[in-house]
Amino acid sequence: MKFPVSPKYVSRRSPVMARNVVSTSHPLATEAGLSMLRKGGNAVDAALAAAITLPVVEPTGNGLGSDAFCILWDGKELHGLNASGRSPAGWTPERFTGSSMPRRGWESVTVPGAVSAWVDLSSRFGKLPFETLFEPAIHYASHGFHVTPIIADQWQRGADELKSQPGFAQTFMPGGRAPGAGELFRSADMAQSLRLIAQTKGEAFYSGSLAEKIAAFARENDAVLNVDDLAQHKNDWCGTISQNFGDTSLHEIPPNGQGIAALMALGILQGTEIADLDPDSPEAMHLQIEAMKLAFADIHAYVADQLHMTDVTISHLLEPAYLARRGQLIDRTNATNFPTGAPKDGGTVCLATGDESGMMVSFIQSNYAGFGSGVVVPGTGISLQNRGFGFSTTDGHPNQVGPSKRPFHTIIPGFVMGKSAPVMAFGLMGGPMQAQGHLQMMLRTQVWGQNPQTAADAPRWRVISGLDVALENSMDAATIEGLAALGHRVTAEAPEASFGFGGAQMVHRIDGGYVTGSDPRKDGCAAGF
Repeated sequence: MKFPVSPKYVSRRSPVMARNVVSTSHPLATEAGLSMLRKGGNAVDAALAAAITLPVVEPTGNGLGSDAFCILWDGKELHGLNASGRSPAGWTPERFTGSSMPRRGWESVTVPGAVSAWVDLSSRFGKLPFETLFEPAIHYASHGFHVTPIIADQWQRGADELKSQPGFAQTFMPGGRAPGAGELFRSADMAQSLRLIAQTKGEAFYSGSLAEKIAAFARENDAVLNVDDLAQHKNDWCGTISQNFGDTSLHEIPPNGQGIAALMALGILQGTEIADLDPDSPEAMHLQIEAMKLAFADIHAYVADQLHMTDVTISHLLEPAYLARRGQLIDRTNATNFPTGAPKDGGTVCLATGDESGMMVSFIQSNYAGFGSGVVVPGTGISLQNRGFGFSTTDGHPNQVGPSKRPFHTIIPGFVMGKSAPVMAFGLMGGPMQAQGHLQMMLRTQVWGQNPQTAADAPRWRVISGLDVALENSMDAATIEGLAALGHRVTAEAPEASFGFGGAQMVHRIDGGYVTGSDPRKDGCAAGF
């Protein structure tokens, strides 16, 4: 594929082009991935080494207690992995009586799945020994690394909120404070946990010494997560769901994730003039925003652990006739507050890699809100996610909290396929921004022909709720004014106001290699050889 060269597509920095590429949100993680490729590993080995390094160098977005998802092209076939954990067996609806789930602390902690993703992906697709993938991460945890500027800012904000959570300050506030930019941070406890995971191929985490420490700390804090919950965790090779648009199709992991929202919005836009509009015009953004609002109205009502979507199913939500009907609700001249439809008749890290054999990987893992629950198991460096916050407490809702159940998830890897060949592995971290970012990246690269770095650099919009929309303050003033004139209640924000507009990592296939981009809103980079 050739990308157009035009003043319209001028980027802040040039994309990276090479036969082997890695794009992550931290330079040390990018280098960790490249080091595996230089050792003779493949794109999966590179992705895993980067993913294992990120909890060490970017603990503000993920940890050893994260969940993970992956979409990969193995050279012949597309695969999807759901490595999200389930709620403890002791989480009955009666345990949670408030109007919403707890956002922090032990009552937000579900079983972590990221470690199991590393194990399963390495076993099925990797070339290098599992322990080799851990070498960079163990080195940085043991000997330290210099904290980068954006992460330092996020670390301080996380520490301000979470310093009283069990175990947090002990691990992430050495000397009683968050480390500043340029300061050296190390964690001997995290290094030892990584060694145990590597040596036991994850067994220590789910049924061995680390599992026992997690369960013991839960008991100490009157939480119900136990060794049986950890031991019974399993991943699903779930495949993908997709939506065509022109000559390409966007692929997402099936629910319990929000990726289906990007597919629904893309399907709604099928019946519009979006492809003929300027990508940065208020008219193009208006159509995208309205399509996204329509999709969100439905997923908040219907999407849950797929086993519990017994009334409204995936096929109902992606039915072309239904999406066409939803699209007819868009008013070209005015923003609308859309109701839920009737589809049935009657702060995360992401990375992307590609190798010269043609293997491509989109991988994402997250603690959810920054450091997650804020709970860190003493002596392990294991920070636990707060994915339980994704459950509903509404009686009868398909996503109602319950025992051994996966919550609604925000983190989603993305993949674009052509008629029979892979086109792009990508992701965009940032909570509810992710499905919205997938839609924007898909349109910018596949419909409007922007290269990955230009697409990553471009100003973004984010639906908040109702008519409220956040716009990056770098967006053209005429576009902001145009959206306001269409009835959107717009707020211009700085890109890193609160993880608000996410961070994209993209690897796009070209003849004999890849062109890749890394989001300037993060500290990371893309590199290759």
